[in-house]
Amino acid sequence: MRILLSLILLSSPVFAQDRDGNDTPGSWKVTHQQAFGLWDSVCDERTTGDLIEERCYLRYVDVFSPRPKFAAQFAFITPDDKVEFGIENGTAFRPDGFRLEKDGSPLWVFGKDRCLFGGTCRFVDGQARDLLDHMENSDAFVFEFFDRHGSEQLLEWDMSKFGDALSDMRQEAQNRGI
Repeated sequence: MRILLSLILLSSPVFAQDRDGNDTPGSWKVTHQQAFGLWDSVCDERTTGDLIEERCYLRYVDVFSPRPKFAAQFAFITPDDKVEFGIENGTAFRPDGFRLEKDGSPLWVFGKDRCLFGGTCRFVDGQARDLLDHMENSDAFVFEFFDRHGSEQLLEWDMSKFGDALSDMRQEAQNRGI
């Protein structure tokens, strides 16, 4: 579990750091956490001098291969509508293998991009808002790829609770003035 938590925090755009800048949970304290299926709406805070730092985000963690060939894929969304996917190095997506579906038909397909070969896929501004709109209107996020171990993978993320998760995170961020 500690390995999973470390991977989540290290791959997140909102990763935690201790006072020395090390990537650890440090002094962040969770002030809100609500699960919506596998989507988690989270807010936390830490005190720096007289200042309270707060942040909120959505996360989805899919550990699709256990030890010894551990592999996972992550999604993180922040209140400023930044969307980030953590994809393990060595991952090779099939053509049209990164898509949103509605009733079994493609609703949105992410084309070829360097991030689909491992690393981080970031969506910001209009591209992120467009993606979030499609995520709210889809029923599955589908990922077809070969993982870093050469195993064929098919991940289907249930999007039925995504809209509620996004609303919760946005409301909690608004309550905190984030």
